[in-house]
Amino acid sequence: MSFRAIEWLQETNTLRLIDQKRLPEEIRYLDLTTPASVADAIRDMTVRGAPAIGVAAAFGILQSAQSNATESLELLKQDLTEADRVLRASRPTAVNLFWALDRMKGVWQAAGNAEELRLALRAEATAIEAQDVAVNRAISEHALKILPQEVTFFHHCNTGSLATVELGTALGVIRSAHESGRKVMAYLDETRPRLQGAKLSSFELMQFGVPHAIVVDGASAHIMRTQKVDLAIVGCDRVAANGDTANKIGTYNLALAAQDNGVPFYVAAPMSTIDFDTVSGDDIEIEERDASEITEINGIAIAPEGAPTFNPAFDVTPNRLIAGIITEHGIARAPFAESLMRLRDRNS
Repeated sequence: MSFRAIEWLQETNTLRLIDQKRLPEEIRYLDLTTPASVADAIRDMTVRGAPAIGVAAAFGILQSAQSNATESLELLKQDLTEADRVLRASRPTAVNLFWALDRMKGVWQAAGNAEELRLALRAEATAIEAQDVAVNRAISEHALKILPQEVTFFHHCNTGSLATVELGTALGVIRSAHESGRKVMAYLDETRPRLQGAKLSSFELMQFGVPHAIVVDGASAHIMRTQKVDLAIVGCDRVAANGDTANKIGTYNLALAAQDNGVPFYVAAPMSTIDFDTVSGDDIEIEERDASEITEINGIAIAPEGAPTFNPAFDVTPNRLIAGIITEHGIARAPFAESLMRLRDRNS
């Protein structure tokens, strides 16, 4: 692999991110040194993918603690509270952002002195990073148990090494299937409006030699009807307690196409992405993004100047369309309100 999406440089208190807006034309790294710069990178999608966002936010909190030399616990906590506020405001839909920040907040609230606080935050951020690697590998291990030796996938958006610390969730399953010796084919939809499927997922699969084809977003139903597709697999930014999932806009369309063509639709999701406090998908806040994402591609206008737009970044796929949610603890199936709770309680 010739890239790493996210890396913590302890000696310089720096978070190094690959600038995903530059891919696939250029592999360029950015070194971020403040929580505000990390928040900006999350907001403008320099770093994206729910797990990677959570890890980046955790290191943003660590930056705040390590850049402040005060021995006053009270002053240090004031700085951390402000860093936490800035990072929480960066994107509203991905629950991993808030999950990671809550973990870091729990650490600093329990600290007895400033030095203990810094050491504990460093340990927690590093643990969140390591946990993401282990969780992604466990998701792939569970997924491989249900895959045939010859398998064709349909994938939406980007859920691989660029969206996580290392392997990835749904795209990690595709890569793992290939590396296990299975005969793999993956259809990647382009994923308008930001083209993460065409730009990022294809970039990754080319790095690892995984056979695939980029298709336009509207081709999913046609391909499922006319080609052999064994399963659709996607990641997600939040899972409600009832199994409804919020993911990149267009996921709901893909799930409907899969249902109509008898193709099982799976969601690969770390347990940290499951929000047991959110009853259903109706309660998930959907981020709306700038009109330019629709009216421009790479800065070139494709719509009349001043044309009205509506740009929700995510949609919610109802649980009735989902064959299974693949977690690091196993595969949850309907009824999801019960199976997800069992996975959580069995491994708590």
